Amino acid sequence: MLQNLRIALGVLRSVRIYYGHRARSRAMDALYAQFIKPGDLVFDVGAHVGDRVAAFRRLGASVVAVEPQPALYRTLSRLFGRDDAVTLIPSAIGRTPGPAKMMINVDNPTISTLSADFITASRTAAGWEGQSWQQSLQVPVTTLDTLINTHGVPSFIKLDIEGFEAEALAGLLHPIAALSFEFTTIQRHVGLACLERCAALGYTRFNAAIGESQTLGKWRSAAALADWLTTLPHAANSGDIYARHS
Repeated sequence: MLQNLRIALGVLRSVRIYYGHRARSRAMDALYAQFIKPGDLVFDVGAHVGDRVAAFRRLGASVVAVEPQPALYRTLSRLFGRDDAVTLIPSAIGRTPGPAKMMINVDNPTISTLSADFITASRTAAGWEGQSWQQSLQVPVTTLDTLINTHGVPSFIKLDIEGFEAEALAGLLHPIAALSFEFTTIQRHVGLACLERCAALGYTRFNAAIGESQTLGKWRSAAALADWLTTLPHAANSGDIYARHS
């Protein structure tokens, strides 16, 4: 009972954070409008409480939203379950399909993860004090290529899956127009692996936004963006890297 209450409070905290600022929503719309136009299909992988789903819908896109955490999936169902342009998938995304163990941060569900290395990296990292993953559950895993085969080719994929982004990109064999993936300064090597994978898929232009700034810098090569990530101060903590073909 107590754990269920903590989960509910963690989800409510996320809803307040991610839906509480109109200026942030406007900035998010402006950012994603660079990649998405009305009528497009978008994959939101690690949809969490759906603030990106809401932005993609405001831009006129249909959305496949992928979220394995039951409490978050229920939240998405309440928010978007009646929207025929949103398809909800209760799954994680990885290199290959099958079951996997997900570690749940009850008080901060946004950083629940399939990556044990992510948790290890956080244990002694400044800024990550007090985080704990006290619950685990088995979740189904599918691949990006399977999603494409089932739902169609998206114009944009957003990946935010707490240290498992490189595993997800390994399951993408057919590149799309543009995508983004989260990086953290506690696991720079994951971001670098994602950059390497994107370059191998033929992406040539890269950009980044730190934290929730929703502001891109200049477009760079994969090598230049890798140098930027390598030298980024630890205090930057996290952000998203964007990749496109042209």
